[in-house]
Amino acid sequence: MLCPMRLGVLGPAQGDLPALARGAQHLLDEGHAERVIYVAEDDALDRVVVGWAQRLVGADPTEGALFDRAARCAAATPDQIDAFVASERARLRLRVLMSLPSGRRTIEILDGRVALFVFDKAALDEEDIVAASLLVFGKSPEPLIKKVGSRTFFSPGPIGSDGGTALLDDGQGGVRIEVMNASGAVTAREIVGPSAAGPRLRVQGGSHG
Repeated sequence: MLCPMRLGVLGPAQGDLPALARGAQHLLDEGHAERVIYVAEDDALDRVVVGWAQRLVGADPTEGALFDRAARCAAATPDQIDAFVASERARLRLRVLMSLPSGRRTIEILDGRVALFVFDKAALDEEDIVAASLLVFGKSPEPLIKKVGSRTFFSPGPIGSDGGTALLDDGQGGVRIEVMNASGAVTAREIVGPSAAGPRLRVQGGSHG
């Protein structure tokens, strides 16, 4: 039996990092997203993730500095050690937040369907489109869900629009799309379905914080 997947999507920040951070936080804490993909061409999400990691563990939150951070626990109290472990676990949780890879596209398989994530759908060729059932893109002035034949084109819209964040949930037959605004209210909902046959797997290629 396949386990359901809750995948978060963040639209372009357009320079508003605080709003992007709030959207990401909502998808993690309220939406319970297992992964979150930022569909933009900039490094805004990476900057947000680095800022969060620095507040959690210090100026150098990289994996390479983990030994140095752990060494400070040599003379620590049990409470301080517990706090260190909790902060490192919180830092590792940030890995679920990813930007589009250098090739500017990534693929997920949701409910047996190919979901292609890209910033600008105009950059896709016929070969890209023919294999995908769900095409998720960031470049749009507003949220959009449009079915064209057997395919669904979806954009969450930019951060600060009547959308900006979204959840893709394949746990209820088909793929349920929910678009949310800055306050977390659902502004659009669609189901791409019914359920398709075939195994579900992930093709990863994003950059993690």
